[in-house]
Amino acid sequence: MTYSYALTQDLTWQSAINWQQPDTPFMSYAYWQALTDTGAIGQQSGWVPLYVLIYKNPRHNDNGDASNNYQDNLPQNLPKTDTFENLVAAIPLFIKGHHQGEYVFDHAWAEAYARYGADYYPRLVTAVPYTPVSGQRFWLAKGAALTTEIWQAAIAAIDEVAKQTGASSWHGLFMQHQQITAAKPLSSMSPQLLERQGCQFLWHNQKLTAAADNHTDNHTDNNTEDTSAVQGINSFLDFDDFLTTLTAKKRKNIRAERKKIAKQKLTCRIKTGHDIGSDDWDIFYQCYAMTYAVRGRHPYLSAEFFEQIAQSMPEHLMLAQALDEGGDIIASSLFFYDDPKQKNATLYGRYWGCLEEYDSLHFELCYYLGIEFAIDKGLAYFDPGTQGEHKLIRGFVPTKTHSLHRIYDPRFEPAIANFCAEDRHYMQQYRQQAHEALPFNIDNMPAFKG
Repeated sequence: MTYSYALTQDLTWQSAINWQQPDTPFMSYAYWQALTDTGAIGQQSGWVPLYVLIYKNPRHNDNGDASNNYQDNLPQNLPKTDTFENLVAAIPLFIKGHHQGEYVFDHAWAEAYARYGADYYPRLVTAVPYTPVSGQRFWLAKGAALTTEIWQAAIAAIDEVAKQTGASSWHGLFMQHQQITAAKPLSSMSPQLLERQGCQFLWHNQKLTAAADNHTDNHTDNNTEDTSAVQGINSFLDFDDFLTTLTAKKRKNIRAERKKIAKQKLTCRIKTGHDIGSDDWDIFYQCYAMTYAVRGRHPYLSAEFFEQIAQSMPEHLMLAQALDEGGDIIASSLFFYDDPKQKNATLYGRYWGCLEEYDSLHFELCYYLGIEFAIDKGLAYFDPGTQGEHKLIRGFVPTKTHSLHRIYDPRFEPAIANFCAEDRHYMQQYRQQAHEALPFNIDNMPAFKG
């Protein structure tokens, strides 16, 4: 089967046909609409959006080309998209002049270009903005499956946009393992599709390791209406049940950390969905903004963004709060979570901040309450966010992440390809060393999966 593509900058196509349910809340229409409506994506933020729409041939209303004027950051003469007949897939694409909000770092590549007087910007990025969560990067129509041919059409569109904008490269970030696999047959094309690997730390709701081991690299390969995943199979009864899988020393350390909360006369609580009130959101945003302010930066997301998702996707939101002796909220941590009925359903720790510093409060609000919530909801995994080796000693397992890269300048492609190969080897060694530091006892140590 052959496919064609069109490009658009708006989201009308998302409501035009029936799409498969996204594998994470971050690929939902509600989430992307909030990003758009509140300016988190757009010219002002430097995330200039295009959406590649992929059609089974024939596609109707094929007028214009994919030319683009980067000076204005707005595509010109795009193919019309007033009909969506035969639309089977879509993928986000951003024209960017910076690296902010990506979490897969290529600053060294930009510096190499600069040393040789070459332009690294603009560059093209496929990602969920500001969100280092592995998952699908294609939206698929109901009944459709991601194939190499669909990938090929997407890359043809990306290449055309790169040609018209003068982009140096394309970067597909935090891609689901299965989507990487579907692209493998195209890896030797010119320019190459280069894979980088990273490491994040995930908590597994799995007392015995056999089933969990099979999902270490596939925790985001989520399909709805399939409860055959790890949840319910030897999942933990409660937090103490989880602690039994750790060594005695690590159990003691975690219990001591949790006791510090009460000793400091703090109490913690969890709210979900519509129970999170407007006052809660106001204080949360103060906490969130403080995390950036102490580093001399501005928040990526506005208060209006959180107000919108509170109304449009409350079923995916959990807020953990810490209150002082007087009952005032002094810290907040916002989580998203999948439908618990979803295969490999996951809790995602996303935003944290505090108005006052307290010993071990970050661990309680961002990790331990998250583990308790995941157990209570029967979620299979807990992704607490990018980086942070302190997660490792609290039972979060090192897990491989993937990204794809395409370098259009033949002067730089060989060196960057070598870098990616060496970096994959280094990251495998890093994950193995991290795995050896896991706190599990001998009966519950998961096998290293590479």
